[in-house]
Amino acid sequence: MTTETYRVTGMTCEHCVAAVTEELTAVAGVTAVSVDLVAGGTSDVTVVSSAPLDVAAVAGAVDEAGYALA
Repeated sequence: MTTETYRVTGMTCEHCVAAVTEELTAVAGVTAVSVDLVAGGTSDVTVVSSAPLDVAAVAGAVDEAGYALA
């Protein structure tokens, strides 16, 4: 198991959290996602996966949700 925390900008509410969680959960190998929401700031998103993830895959999933890695 691998745990990484990413910084994500642009999230403001629980709907944002749900969108990011849904997209990241769809990435192959991801087993859990948790978000420490900082509304209007930079939030910490912790991703647990079965193996290390490609940062481009994480960035793509976050982008698909409408946000960006900091």
